[in-house]
Amino acid sequence: MAIDFTKAKKYYHRIVNITRSERLSLEIRKKTKFKKIARLALIISAVVLVVAISFFAMLLHKPALYQPLDYTGDSQVSLYLTHDLLPALYNGSQLQEPFDLVVTQSGINDIVARFNWPQRFDGISISAPAVFFSKSGIVLMGTVRLDGAEFVATVIAKPTLDDKGLLDLRTTGVKIGAVDITPLAILIAKRIYKAESADSDDFWTRAVGSLINGEPFEPVFKVDDKKVRVDKITLEQKKLTIHFSPVVD
Repeated sequence: MAIDFTKAKKYYHRIVNITRSERLSLEIRKKTKFKKIARLALIISAVVLVVAISFFAMLLHKPALYQPLDYTGDSQVSLYLTHDLLPALYNGSQLQEPFDLVVTQSGINDIVARFNWPQRFDGISISAPAVFFSKSGIVLMGTVRLDGAEFVATVIAKPTLDDKGLLDLRTTGVKIGAVDITPLAILIAKRIYKAESADSDDFWTRAVGSLINGEPFEPVFKVDDKKVRVDKITLEQKKLTIHFSPVVD
């Protein structure tokens, strides 16, 4: 049987052409797939970059409310503390009658600005505090420095008295810039509190413990030889009013 080389040649060219076409089609598909992957990678990278920039911008955010006192004087104690607040507390307690102690926002800021700043804890530096009173709570802001970076920290507490007369100074929020870090901040604060408190049971140690742990405590303390109890706290814009009652043993 004779071989028809003409037909064989046609089949050969057809097969070759089909193979070339398939290779070309495969290359086009590979290029298209590569372009899609590259485009997707660029989109993902852009999203990650935007999120990272937004996150750091939130961390570096400085609330407009934050305007700490620029106290650069000597180590003199606040006159508001020595001439207004302490005399009012002492005189009220000695009379052994119920009385109100009014703490102004400007006064408390004059007091805290004269503390020994910055305070340092485990490599964290805190300075330039500012306190704000509002109906929703007490706000404390300060500049935090960590590993060369500087942020504005905000702590919000809401003092309440329960049915048993126990005082709860629970911290309701902690932020670095505009980023909420409440669980992490409380965890760190608990560690510092445990190391610094040395199991002390005085009023102020229990107050700090309440801020960190949310544990209500008996709000009774001594003023000279008299005891008083905090039985009401009223928060207003730029003013805190504490109502005291005498405690007779």
